[in-house]
Amino acid sequence: MNALLKRPYSTLDAAAAAARTASTPRAVRLRRPNIASGESDALLSGLTPTEFTRYQRALAKGELLRPDGTEPTEGEWLAKLNSRRSRLRGTREVVTPSGATETQVVGEKVYLPNIIFRLVPNFTPPGKPYNPYEATFRIPQSVTKTDVRAYLAAMYGVQTTYIRTDNYVAPLRRAWNTSWVRGRSYRTYKRAVVGLVEPFYYPMMLEDMSNEERQAREEFLEQEYHIKFREDMVKSQLLRLTKKNSPGWAWRGDFTTRRGTILKKIAEQRALREEFIQVTKERIQEAREQ
Repeated sequence: MNALLKRPYSTLDAAAAAARTASTPRAVRLRRPNIASGESDALLSGLTPTEFTRYQRALAKGELLRPDGTEPTEGEWLAKLNSRRSRLRGTREVVTPSGATETQVVGEKVYLPNIIFRLVPNFTPPGKPYNPYEATFRIPQSVTKTDVRAYLAAMYGVQTTYIRTDNYVAPLRRAWNTSWVRGRSYRTYKRAVVGLVEPFYYPMMLEDMSNEERQAREEFLEQEYHIKFREDMVKSQLLRLTKKNSPGWAWRGDFTTRRGTILKKIAEQRALREEFIQVTKERIQEAREQ
């Protein structure tokens, strides 16, 4: 796509700007003035409060003074900052003997390691619309923000505006037959929330389908991965461990875990307890009368 047709970062969509504000670290949000949910804290020029502070500091130190004595505006400074953020690293422009300019790769080739970038749906609070200007990945803990930006740009040509990362560490669990604790590596990962210039919707989301498409999708998932069958098996094992000594108990599928069935069992147990208390009370009264 022509560079002139691409939307610059300084003119982010309102949803993208609001998502950038919402994904700001909590310590940064506490330092900034409170704003309503779903709104952006960006200035009219497109700068965030942090970027505006950097711009004012650079102006005061005289670092932005040009040879002709002028200073860049906020928009010009932001455009230069974003161009540096999204630059193609590892290359340089060289002039050939013929006078032409070409791009030359600096250093040795770097091959991609054996890692997995797992794309997952964005976290969407109940009642809020899905934000297409963000993408969420689960990546190894050794991958940095620069690696994520370079990987998306080199492999898919995706331009990013910001990247937020946080680590999810698996809890340590003690095995029943050992005296030491051990973690579960498959539950330890790093989450990367990436801001996008162009909108992107997670494919095949059930929330975006009609009733017929959703039903067909759920049937396909059940046929291929047996999700409902696996959930029933887990419930069956849990109930079998807790109810195995109860006489006459049997697993009856989903009917066993319904709310009405559970309330009925509770009412039956309560009636038995009340009957036992009443019988015991009558026996005590008879013993006192004698």
